[in-house]
Amino acid sequence: MIAKTKLDIMDGHTALGIEFGSTRIKAVLIGSGMTPIAAGSFEWENKLEEGIWTYSLEDIWKGLRVSYRKMATEVFEEYGENLTTIGSIGFSAMMHGYMAFDQQDELLVPFRTWRNSITEEAEKELTAAFQYNIPQRWSIAHLYQAILNQEEHVNQVQFFTTLAGYIHWQLTGQKVLGVGDASGMFPIDIETKNYDQQMVTTFAELAKKKGFTQNLNTLLPKVLVAGEAAGTLTQEGAYLLDPTGTLQAGIPLCPPEGDAGTGMVATNSIRQKTGNVSAGTSAFAMIVLEEKMKAVHPEIDLVTTPLGDLVAMVHTNNCSSEINAWVSLFKEFSETLGLDVSSEKLYNTLFKKALEADPDCGGMLSYGYYSGENITGMNEGRPLFVRTPESKFNLANFMRLHLSSAFGAMRIGMEILKGEEIKIDKLVGHGGIFKTPEVGQRVLAAAMEAPVTVMETAGEGGAWGIALLAAFAANDAGMSLEDFLDKKVFAGSEGQTIDPSQEDLTGYAQFITRYQKGLAIEQAAIDGLK
Repeated sequence: MIAKTKLDIMDGHTALGIEFGSTRIKAVLIGSGMTPIAAGSFEWENKLEEGIWTYSLEDIWKGLRVSYRKMATEVFEEYGENLTTIGSIGFSAMMHGYMAFDQQDELLVPFRTWRNSITEEAEKELTAAFQYNIPQRWSIAHLYQAILNQEEHVNQVQFFTTLAGYIHWQLTGQKVLGVGDASGMFPIDIETKNYDQQMVTTFAELAKKKGFTQNLNTLLPKVLVAGEAAGTLTQEGAYLLDPTGTLQAGIPLCPPEGDAGTGMVATNSIRQKTGNVSAGTSAFAMIVLEEKMKAVHPEIDLVTTPLGDLVAMVHTNNCSSEINAWVSLFKEFSETLGLDVSSEKLYNTLFKKALEADPDCGGMLSYGYYSGENITGMNEGRPLFVRTPESKFNLANFMRLHLSSAFGAMRIGMEILKGEEIKIDKLVGHGGIFKTPEVGQRVLAAAMEAPVTVMETAGEGGAWGIALLAAFAANDAGMSLEDFLDKKVFAGSEGQTIDPSQEDLTGYAQFITRYQKGLAIEQAAIDGLK
């Protein structure tokens, strides 16, 4: 196996995926067997600066280089080879947000991430005008809000894109974007696999009234579908990625994608009636639709697969941050006692404790809202834990509570899809919350009222997904992406499936009723804690 992997590295039969997640940048190198052979990562956090959630350009490039260097170092240490070339490369990142550039390719305002809830006026006007849901996170909402605010920079905008699109542009010179990521910038016409031109015209009419006359088609990146050529690594790009000069230029890149699209690929959930739930700092359920939805729902995003097929996305801004905060507190407590307990053991121990809990979480409540939550109508976040004197306050219930709460807003969104009679044949969970076997999967099955499958690759996430898209782009077998995933990646990989028990279903239903009634408490915390 090591000899085969070494040959893959030497011959360039590899693919590299690098994904910029909200708390970690991860680089994954795969070989001809489509499984990871080396990885590297960089931890980072968004910062709230002057009311804007952002990441600095310095951190973006530092994180890219560090994660790549750690991966390349692992290649040398494990296989004795310097990484001089790679078969193909792909970049993915958090979707949405706003990175706007002027004629000199300079960033006009600090990167505005998906986490910002500052575009409510734009969201309402565009949704009404398009008759298509435009959430506050979307890039076009950020641009239009800047126009409404009469921000000085808007008339200097020559190009705007997502984080993945920015990285790809800097390394290849190509202003392109995968259709899945592009669908979080501006609505996509699923017939043409391009921006909806009727909505482009509508936007132009709205913006002109505000004094903005630039052509939106020239400002947005070109849309590409999975498998299309998206440029090659330039010499300058190679140095940006690997300042040592070891990596050679000329490596082909696949279209840059968003984390939603890479999640679909990493779970083999790109066919109609399949779905996946990605659970991390934020969370989203992606269901590939057979047809358009009957009504416009502000709680439901309509995006696409990397092939341009329509997807209903229930997106929540908050998921595991509050769990991570409590585990960090427990770690600090153990260190204060002089105990050396690894984070991995803490997570596993505390998660498994949740299996001993009451299905309704003992009558307690929590909201892990670090930022606003569109589905529940909160424009800001206040992490909150609430109980009554009668609540069953113990460790098992406490952990079950925070796991249940992590999926609370998503459950409310899924109720809307049930009303649209959306059918789901298969639901796959992925992300760090599923690393401990059974626990997160069981809670999610109860929340989604459906069987949930978790594969062995659940912890690999989007970096592996974009590596697979890079490998597919370099694949010359003439396969469709669906067949490529079925036959070359997931053949024989069934994963473990958990059906929700009646007890868990009943308990979660009781919890979510309490969760919805308690939203007034969260709103009061927002109003009272400034």
